[in-house]
Amino acid sequence: KMKFTLFITSLLFVGSTAFAPGAGNARSSTAISAEKGVTSRIEFLQQSAATVAAALTLLPGQANAAKYGGFGAGSPEVVDPKDAIVDEDILKSDAVQKGIAGVRGYKQSVVDMKSTLAGDAQADIGPQIRKELDFSSLRTDLNAINSALDEDTQRGTDRIVRAILQDITELEVTQKQKAGVPRSETRLNNVCRKLEKLESSFNDYLAFAK
Repeated sequence: KMKFTLFITSLLFVGSTAFAPGAGNARSSTAISAEKGVTSRIEFLQQSAATVAAALTLLPGQANAAKYGGFGAGSPEVVDPKDAIVDEDILKSDAVQKGIAGVRGYKQSVVDMKSTLAGDAQADIGPQIRKELDFSSLRTDLNAINSALDEDTQRGTDRIVRAILQDITELEVTQKQKAGVPRSETRLNNVCRKLEKLESSFNDYLAFAK
């Protein structure tokens, strides 16, 4: 009971700091609302009560966490694509459409690498990774798609972008073999798992552009 009381108190305290002088750059949603005209004490208390109610609703489990594709499951930041707010005009722009085509191409490259290894377990896919999954181009295309999404959604898609870049780095390291040393079945399975994870991450990201 004491922990519950402290939790509620802390929420109200955080909200009330929006009205305190010297709040600096830490701007809460309450502070932003105040700038738009919510200035009365009664409105502030009503808003704080709503914040507490929302927090209590989410406490039993992150109800809004994405449960799709394996990546976002359980994460409070990655929302389900069907709940994302997308600017349709920006989504239709040439830059975003080019980004979508690019990401689809990266995903296809990953599928091709899987096929290559299925045909030759000793194949060196390093050159293909470096050529077809170039970090600079990848970031440009992923960020283009991100520009069509609202800020709340972007917090989640940013996580997917970081995961994709990390997966590519780990994939290149994992697939390397010493000259004259054959790739073991264990190492092959590790490379294939990295490719599967990367393909899944690309699918997760593309789901926001449908």
